[in-house]
Amino acid sequence: MACRRMTRRNERLGLLSAGLCAANGAFVPAFAKLTTNAADPVFVATVTTLFGAFFAALVLGTRRELGVLVRRDIGPLLLLVGALGTTLGFILFFSGAHRTTAIDAVICLQSEPAYSLLAAWIFLGHRPTRRRITAIGILLAGIILAVGGHGFGSSSGVWLVLATPLCWQASHLVVLRGLDGISPSILTGARYVHGGFLLLLYWFATGGPAQLPNAAALTYVLPLLAIQGLILSYVGTLLWYQAITRIDLARATAIVVPSIPLLSLGATFILLGEIPSVSQWLGLLLTAAGVLAFVTAPHAAAPPVTAAASART
Repeated sequence: MACRRMTRRNERLGLLSAGLCAANGAFVPAFAKLTTNAADPVFVATVTTLFGAFFAALVLGTRRELGVLVRRDIGPLLLLVGALGTTLGFILFFSGAHRTTAIDAVICLQSEPAYSLLAAWIFLGHRPTRRRITAIGILLAGIILAVGGHGFGSSSGVWLVLATPLCWQASHLVVLRGLDGISPSILTGARYVHGGFLLLLYWFATGGPAQLPNAAALTYVLPLLAIQGLILSYVGTLLWYQAITRIDLARATAIVVPSIPLLSLGATFILLGEIPSVSQWLGLLLTAAGVLAFVTAPHAAAPPVTAAASART
């Protein structure tokens, strides 16, 4: 009975974390557009991550866990998590947000459940139900309707943002397959400390210092980057790992991803004045219908446990 109560409490914490993650993530596309309009996207990605890394290092240092990031047994995997989820993911996302509208960025990020479904099927053995496959089809149709008429051919930013969730899902798989039992604070720290270090190297290697914004632009953008790094990035990632370590990946994705676009429309209007077109509204509604069908579908079935698998555990 006590175990069952702990499981239910754990699930409730996971659901709460997923909901807060969605509320936090609603402001990400609008802030990305604001900051990349004021400075080079790689500079924005680097400084945003370094703000998150500074706070992550403080948290881990206070808990005396900073050394865990370079432990021989899990250090390489934590480095991979940072490289995939932050370094590559942020380069794609901020470069894409610079080249397209915040609303298109919001819509393109809705591709994440499709990546999640395929990843859980291929790498975790969670066979999807017909309803979830149909739901993904509806979701993708909504993205095509909303963006396809003007975005796929005219903006490379659309393709960059579409590729971003693939990096995030790849990093989540590394966590689920090789870092089981590692605390969310360490996983989040790895995302920003390792990811920030790699981004800084990339920024220097690509001539970043020569593209620094002027003093006036820096004065304007640095407070935004601090909010983007500390709250929207670090806190958002911490909430995400709190969610996926308590509920399954596909379910967490399906809760977070569909909630963000509806909330993001308000944020993009307030911060940027962007208003969705008719096709974008219709695409968003179709996407929301697909995600709703995905969320309410039965959980993906895990493969049966064999004698050999039992022996390995």
